[in-house]
Amino acid sequence: MRRAILLTAFGASSAQGQKALKSFDARVRERFPGVPVRWAYTSLLLRERLARARQKSDSVRKALRRLSFEKFTEVALQPLQTIPGREHAEVCAAVDEAAAEDGLICGVGAPLLATAQDVEQAALALMRHLPPERVPGEDVVLMGHGARHAAVARYEDLARAVRRLDAHVHVGTMNGAVALEDILPRLVSARVWLMPLLSVVGRHALQDMAGEGGRSWRSRIEAHGRQCLPVLKGTAEYAAFAEIWLQHLEHVVRALET
Repeated sequence: MRRAILLTAFGASSAQGQKALKSFDARVRERFPGVPVRWAYTSLLLRERLARARQKSDSVRKALRRLSFEKFTEVALQPLQTIPGREHAEVCAAVDEAAAEDGLICGVGAPLLATAQDVEQAALALMRHLPPERVPGEDVVLMGHGARHAAVARYEDLARAVRRLDAHVHVGTMNGAVALEDILPRLVSARVWLMPLLSVVGRHALQDMAGEGGRSWRSRIEAHGRQCLPVLKGTAEYAAFAEIWLQHLEHVVRALET
């Protein structure tokens, strides 16, 4: 049996985003020495953008086909996703196709917030990685992507778990779950820290969260008379969040070994 690890992400075209993925790649290689590690991007738009810049990137299906061609027989696949929503289902569908067509034996790791235990662990990770310059009692708002999917409820679960640890830390999403309008009345501090609940810093973090446009979360918070301090760092860059994904990957690798 020849085994490989395939890591998947929505994608990253910015230097900071690519650096974050490389950092996670290094954590995986350290945890699983000697096992080849490859990447796939789920975003067609980002793959096309990288292709125009003459940078190589594979879809999940293409990466699995390539691994089969290279005579790998087992693949442990770990997506850097937050919830088990539509994107995760598409990854699983590509894996099922590879198993049927190429005969690959595959296992797919769970996203960041797959279980109640994950939610509690992520809440603790969030507490660990709050801005060190934050004064106790200052509000922190985290912006997740959200989804039109039942799994969006995981964000609400995380919001409740976080509030139990610190009532001044708030979790919201751009789509569904907890909207910024639900959070604004709960803000009490003059300074508000703003953080992305996204694996890497990209367009959503730079524009929708921290941008100067009138509909950005930063602008909407500042319109309520508060100073907003964005922290541009994705969850894949923090050790405690990365550890959750690594634990899910370890579970898949162990399952393939049995």
